[in-house]
Amino acid sequence: MAIRPEVVKGVEAICDKYASEPSPLMMILSAIQKEYGYIPLEVQEIVSAKTGIPVAEIYGVVTFYSFFSLKPKGKYVLGICLGTACYVKNSQQVIDKFSTLLKIGPGETTDDGLFTIEAIRCIGACALAPAMSINGKVYPKVTPADVEKIIAEYRAQEAAA
Repeated sequence: MAIRPEVVKGVEAICDKYASEPSPLMMILSAIQKEYGYIPLEVQEIVSAKTGIPVAEIYGVVTFYSFFSLKPKGKYVLGICLGTACYVKNSQQVIDKFSTLLKIGPGETTDDGLFTIEAIRCIGACALAPAMSINGKVYPKVTPADVEKIIAEYRAQEAAA
């Protein structure tokens, strides 16, 4: 895929901004993720050319940290906790219900670009298990029966916009 010239310039400007830092990679990648929503291989190659950091090292960082993404995410990122406390309270059934209704699996985004499902390890809300978050908003004690209502709530927001 060809990167648009304005994106190339934007990525290069981000690299330039952090050029004087002793270890700039995390700051560069964080800024790119924030600006563009994901960091595809083509962008990693631009960062490599600008910084001299090998693409393999950049790719390793992007794939190691869960807050970086190789693919665009949906407008609403559904983070369903599969940590121990949530898992024993049936969070797997919650993620399965989202997958069935949205017709996507964890790590995937709906065709309309609205939803991305992410299976996450812990959101720090163990007392609220099973818990999930949507763009940072925590939903406590979610059951499979709640899933359809949650999706409808966000679809209604989109229809009203």
